[in-house]
Amino acid sequence: MDTPSAPISPDFDAAALLWDAYASAFPEPAAADSQYNVETFGDSPELADELLALVLDGSKTATSSLVADYTENGEQLPRIGIHWIVCDSAGAPRAILRTTELRLGTFQDADEAFARDEGEGDRSLNHWRRVHREFWQRTAAARGGSWSESDELVFERFTVVWRAES
Repeated sequence: MDTPSAPISPDFDAAALLWDAYASAFPEPAAADSQYNVETFGDSPELADELLALVLDGSKTATSSLVADYTENGEQLPRIGIHWIVCDSAGAPRAILRTTELRLGTFQDADEAFARDEGEGDRSLNHWRRVHREFWQRTAAARGGSWSESDELVFERFTVVWRAES
């Protein structure tokens, strides 16, 4: 089993500056939902950077998460139109994403189109199932819990609306 990595500490000040630049350039969508989350992908620095690279090159336009992760952390589920700032493994904000589609389901509800849009590996449903099964089993075990294919998931599609200057 992989050893859990230290959590990534996002640079919230830099994220606020990135948001301000986006909001100045695109005031209407920013005003439509002026709250944003600051997050990373995955559960390790390596995975955070790998998945972020897929977002930045346009391969990854979807993600999935456990509903339980939101409820256990006292967070609300995402909603269409929400913005989120994605950071790299160093905590630097790299892009602002906006949620464009959401649906709830279980592991078996993932389909080929969603697996392709997640952009990982060979983009097949078989690959999606293998790596997500491993991911959710690993993260549940790290929390002292368990994961089941019947657990409720959030299937989310997004678009990149702003990129940090490199």
